[in-house]
Amino acid sequence: MIVRAYLRASTKDQDASRAKDDLRRFATERGLRIAATYTENESGASLARPELFRLLSDSEPGDVLLVEQVDRLSRLGASDWERLKSEIKARHVRVVALDLPTSWALTADSDGIQGRMLDAINGMMLDMLAAIARKDYEDRRRRQAQGIEQAKGRGAYTGRPEDIERNAAITKMLKAGQSWNTIVAATGCSRATVAKLAKRLKEGKAAV
Repeated sequence: MIVRAYLRASTKDQDASRAKDDLRRFATERGLRIAATYTENESGASLARPELFRLLSDSEPGDVLLVEQVDRLSRLGASDWERLKSEIKARHVRVVALDLPTSWALTADSDGIQGRMLDAINGMMLDMLAAIARKDYEDRRRRQAQGIEQAKGRGAYTGRPEDIERNAAITKMLKAGQSWNTIVAATGCSRATVAKLAKRLKEGKAAV
């Protein structure tokens, strides 16, 4: 059995590796060793997560996918969650989460009726926590949208503050002739941001 740790945070400003020590401690207490760690900053509401799918691609039947919380694995909508579950099931990977005690037994070898019962119970609990994580995500998005609308009504909404330091770096990269793909990879910004700054630079409005 090989244990593969998955660490995720939603934004570049968050520390995706924050829970690494907790996962290592959990594995050590059970006489296991984390063989590989996969870390990324991507939204749990999106299936576009290269490191998660690299983990699954590297996995062999019986390997453990270890996460701190189920919401690190999924804040997906129902259809995307089913797609991810199908991929996990097809590769016979065991999902173990620190916040899901029913999954802890999957770190020990089990077969026959006991193993099937554990898989069934864990599957139901995963579904429940994934649904709760999705609801929490949707609730936060709704509250955020309501707050923005209220601020607009008061004339107090000015939009997201510009990341001046990052945009200055992007502008310098554009001036140096670096490609958009290189800039996106280096800074983690969107192509829309690069396009906006490229237009600003062309119009002579970019900060040096």
